[in-house]
Amino acid sequence: MIAEADEVRPPHILLVEISRKYHRENVEEKKIRSRLQTISTTSLVTPIDVEVALKGGKAFLELLEKAKKERLRSPSLFGAIILATARAYSSNVLTGDEHLAGLPETISI
Repeated sequence: MIAEADEVRPPHILLVEISRKYHRENVEEKKIRSRLQTISTTSLVTPIDVEVALKGGKAFLELLEKAKKERLRSPSLFGAIILATARAYSSNVLTGDEHLAGLPETISI
């Protein structure tokens, strides 16, 4: 799906999240660097600007309320930033995050 998309717009923070995940899994740093560089060169890594920040604050509160209703643990600010970036660019979110499931922008995997 990602390869077929017109644009892929991960927020900058996604690079840190991926790095954290791979470090936690003891992936070799050279391999982590390579994967991060691939993402950086094949997508439009997007800064968190004022618009995304405003949407991110609202998205977090929306996800928090959704989590309470669905009896989920608290959502992450990271998830809210991903959602806000998608909304700012009228994009979809491809994710397995249960907090984002069922939202109009979400394609669940």
